[in-house]
Amino acid sequence: MRIEELAVEPARLRLWGPRATVEISCPLPGVLRLRHAPTSSTVGFLHPQLPPKRSWAVVGAAGLRPLDVTREEGRVRVRTEDVALELAMDTGTWRFLDAEGRELARSTRVAGEVKSGYPMSTYRSWLTLHAPPGESYLGFGEKVGPLDKRGMHFTFWNTDVMPHHPDTDPLYQSIPFFVGLRGGVAWGMYLDETWRSEVDVALSDGTQMAWESWGPELDCYLFVGPRPADVVRRYTTLTGRMPLPPLWSLGAQQSRWGYESAQDVRGVIRGYRARDLPLDCVYLDIDYMETYKVWTWDRTRFPDPAALIRDAAAEGVRVVPIIDPALKQEPGWSVYEEARKRDFLVRYDRGDVLVGEVWPRPAVFPDLTRDEVQRWWGGLHRDFVALGVAGFWNDMNEPACFAVQPDVGIFTISNERAQGIGTVEGKTLPYDARHGDKRHLEVHNVYALGMAKGAFEALRELRPEARPFLLTRAGSAGIQRYAAVWTGDNSSHWTQLETSIPMLVGLGLSGVPFTGVDIPGFIGMPSGELLVRWMQTGTFYPLMRNHAGKGTEPQEPWRFGEPYLSLARDALKRRYRLLPTLYTLMHEAAETGLPPMRPLVLHTPEDAETVAAYDQFLFGEALLVAPVVRPGHTKRLAYLPAGLWMEWPGLDRPGAIVEGGRHVIAEGPLDTVPMWLRAGGAVALTRPTKHTTTANWSHLEWHVHAAPEVHGRLYEDAGDGYGDSRLTTLSGRLGAGVLELEQRVEGLLPLSRAEETIRVYGLPYASGVTGALSHTFERGVLEIRVAAGWTKLTVDT
Repeated sequence: MRIEELAVEPARLRLWGPRATVEISCPLPGVLRLRHAPTSSTVGFLHPQLPPKRSWAVVGAAGLRPLDVTREEGRVRVRTEDVALELAMDTGTWRFLDAEGRELARSTRVAGEVKSGYPMSTYRSWLTLHAPPGESYLGFGEKVGPLDKRGMHFTFWNTDVMPHHPDTDPLYQSIPFFVGLRGGVAWGMYLDETWRSEVDVALSDGTQMAWESWGPELDCYLFVGPRPADVVRRYTTLTGRMPLPPLWSLGAQQSRWGYESAQDVRGVIRGYRARDLPLDCVYLDIDYMETYKVWTWDRTRFPDPAALIRDAAAEGVRVVPIIDPALKQEPGWSVYEEARKRDFLVRYDRGDVLVGEVWPRPAVFPDLTRDEVQRWWGGLHRDFVALGVAGFWNDMNEPACFAVQPDVGIFTISNERAQGIGTVEGKTLPYDARHGDKRHLEVHNVYALGMAKGAFEALRELRPEARPFLLTRAGSAGIQRYAAVWTGDNSSHWTQLETSIPMLVGLGLSGVPFTGVDIPGFIGMPSGELLVRWMQTGTFYPLMRNHAGKGTEPQEPWRFGEPYLSLARDALKRRYRLLPTLYTLMHEAAETGLPPMRPLVLHTPEDAETVAAYDQFLFGEALLVAPVVRPGHTKRLAYLPAGLWMEWPGLDRPGAIVEGGRHVIAEGPLDTVPMWLRAGGAVALTRPTKHTTTANWSHLEWHVHAAPEVHGRLYEDAGDGYGDSRLTTLSGRLGAGVLELEQRVEGLLPLSRAEETIRVYGLPYASGVTGALSHTFERGVLEIRVAAGWTKLTVDT
């Protein structure tokens, strides 16, 4: 990609040669955008000018920052106060540098080709990056494998896979973003292309990371760190952050493809309540629809949806129905007729409405890549919202299509049938299907994003006093702005329990913090042991849902008998005790982009051992969780980063305090989840309840591991809506025989409790507490009872 000319604007640099163009800009501090167009003279009409481009993901680039451009012999150097880039004129390759001059990344090849064809031309664009020895690559969205994806190959093409396995690729989400980490220094790259793409992460050539897009451009955003958390913050500033969800969506959720009637749904709720199992949400799968027509009810099986929703609400349970995008092609059905008359449907290349088969047959597809169709689709939620439906579950939105009625195409100029008509990859629509003026090959990966956007924006209008809740299977970069994500149709295998951890952590690193997987697997026959271990792990998933497929054995917790029912109940109650901390972490994710489930390396990037610890995670920054994820195991190896860690299985049995920076053998009998509380960590807990009510906690316990510095946070509000809130910051200092604790409060939300409890671990002795109502010191635990609203405490140690 030879460069011969350049034009400098105050906030943009454009460089070009006979065939190619590159534009460089700085949309945010610490972020450079490189828009490579290696075939711009062939693809465009105004070479070297590049046409305007819509980004589905980028929302945080309000303006461009000034660039300092200098030209030297054979190269151009671009600087801002945070980053620098050097570009070679003879090859178009570049070096990405931080403010200290360290080389973070280097391209070794930028190229492209165009082949004219019918019904559409085909493109290939390539970008190759140097992959230094020892550099780790994290993220890439919903992908299989360990935390470090070096030595793997991925395709970004949203795909309906049932069931998926530990080596399945592609899956349902396409997020071409990663964090590179070498020597404790992090950087990142996001490829802002909706086209089908692939990446070889130093697999074919151990020294190269090779990207290939099936589009005519490679629109890249480069991010500096220096820490992984800095890269994630910058990426989520660019692509948007998760809105704070309603509290109830963090409670226990129950689902099954196979609850075939309102009686079944009521029975599930009664089953939970009769066995003292917390529950906040029940899902309705496709059985509630009339002949699989979305936005309808089968009145034989669900004769009075409003009554069902009211009865569930009386038990503190929300009802969330599944919504699929495919519409039954049924003449006279109002939804289909309106979509047809308003030209809202995806079409064949020759212009007729594309007809396929999903659950409805025949089926047509609303073109949810267009703004006007999204608005229409959002309005279809109105009647369900009026019934009291609390949230919506978007499924089959890759979009999935089991079969397409063939389009034979038209004759070419050589009077032959065109080749390549109707090419389909996976269970979806053909490459050449038409979405307005775009082909499916270009917009396939953002179809689900358009569906979620239309629903989210409509729910904000239809029910402005409540926060929207959407759950989606498919998505792309930016999906976090609208929906939670679950990882699709997994299997009831122990390997899938283990791989759920790096999969969810990878999504979190890729800007999607509100995630979960089907517990204890969608397809298969889980054992009671697998159920318990998966629920223990799922206690810490941001979204905790039990879900199974039709044709499998029922897997509600009581189906497995004892001791598994009691252990499942313990896991659910532990979840509800943790809600103040989880809710606070979700608020932090909404504010900073950092997910609740975090890899160890996020906070200790200088420790190379943490990259390999992919079957454990941090819950926030203070709690380290290493669940048992293999059958029959009652011990496991865990890695503790540097510092002091207190064994804390069950959140109520303080154990030994151990030095980190090493591996330890953790005890993990079937009733135990190995956990540790970091020295200086402060975690807020409450009492378990049968369902959520408010996030203004009437009972609150602070659990503090004493250290020279103590930090904790608690965010509270009504649990829904947009009213007053309160953010409490707990800090502490331990030294010279005294522990000082202090809390500061921001916000206008009144307290709903009169007292709080503080449990302090790690003190050798406590002779007195100033500022408390009462205190006890037994077995190494200092328990302090304080008036709510306390500001300072002093403990003599």
